[in-house]
Amino acid sequence: MPKLKRLHAGHAPVVLAFELENRAYFAASVPDRGDDFFDKFTGRYGALLAEQEAGICAFYLLVAKDGSVLGRFNLYDLENGTAELGYRVAQHVAGRGVATETVRELCRLAVARHGLRTLRAGTSRENVASQRVLIKAGFVLVDPADLGGKSDPWYQRDLVLQR
Repeated sequence: MPKLKRLHAGHAPVVLAFELENRAYFAASVPDRGDDFFDKFTGRYGALLAEQEAGICAFYLLVAKDGSVLGRFNLYDLENGTAELGYRVAQHVAGRGVATETVRELCRLAVARHGLRTLRAGTSRENVASQRVLIKAGFVLVDPADLGGKSDPWYQRDLVLQR
């Protein structure tokens, strides 16, 4: 059974492997991170850990029994009981309910560990699978998001009302 784990320094090699193995898959639905992301991965990873330590963000990995990463689930800009949700799952587990179930679990953790009341998530209009995940996890469409210069949907979940 996969486990949702808080990101730590020792996860760096498996996170990098996850990103590299799924790069083309992710680029089909979201803008590619670019070569610079991978070239400067160590520095960027350290910055993420610093943001998490400061309480600005909370980063989680869905880890398989063998230690490989099945997905990344992140809470950004934690402020005033609200945060933005971002996630990505490995191609080989996509379409199996893994993202939906993990987003639901993260919603519970968002309340219990981080004291959050509201989560928001943006997705591209073309990323129907991500929209489905959010809706199944209790999010509702609230307004357009500006992702990469175009207007795309934003979803929101009131965590206090929908435990």
